[in-house]
Amino acid sequence: MSTNLADQLREGTTKSHSMAENVSFVKSFLGGVVDKKSYRKLLGNLFFIYDAIEEEIENNRYHHLVKSVYFPELFRKQSLIQDLSYYYGEDWLDQIKPSLATKIYVDRIHQIGYNNPELLIAHSYTRYMGDLSGGQILKKIAQNAMQLSDNIGTCFYDFTLIENEKLFKDSYRDSLNNIPLNKKQINQIIAEANIAFNLNMKIFQELNFNLIKIMLMLLLSSINSFRKKFS
Repeated sequence: MSTNLADQLREGTTKSHSMAENVSFVKSFLGGVVDKKSYRKLLGNLFFIYDAIEEEIENNRYHHLVKSVYFPELFRKQSLIQDLSYYYGEDWLDQIKPSLATKIYVDRIHQIGYNNPELLIAHSYTRYMGDLSGGQILKKIAQNAMQLSDNIGTCFYDFTLIENEKLFKDSYRDSLNNIPLNKKQINQIIAEANIAFNLNMKIFQELNFNLIKIMLMLLLSSINSFRKKFS
């Protein structure tokens, strides 16, 4: 019997989704304002997040509930490594570290992976379906804003193991809907999905601060250049 979990997750996270999209960093990104330093920092944070999510999903792939969302073709860690190698160089791992909000996110993933594996369903839905649904649009924005060519620096958005995204998303939703969950578990998963959106929002808010600092530095540089020109 279908639980209609996919629709319940979408409806139950509408407010959180909207709040995350309205963070200044996200709005700037969608508007085509993408700073390469902030973007590569975002990718670094995502590396730690996906490393945790994919580790815990692998650890729990035989769990009677988690196994329904075990789709290795969605995994993003390797694509992030390719992008980080482009932005930082071969020693990328020595140059990145998780932000405070990222550490909290990663700790949450490991905590539920050990104590409440079924809640990994919420994090799988929140991250992977978002990546798959908006990936190509975000990829084009990033390419145009940072003047990237081909797929260099945007591997994160390419799901090379998925031939037909629409068919895959339909299959994923069917899997969600057929997980044998009771009402309490469904409510817990929806609540965890809202937590996941909030955790992502905190990371975006950190990047807001970085973006503001960069914009101020550029403004001060322009002012100083103007003063020197007419001094």
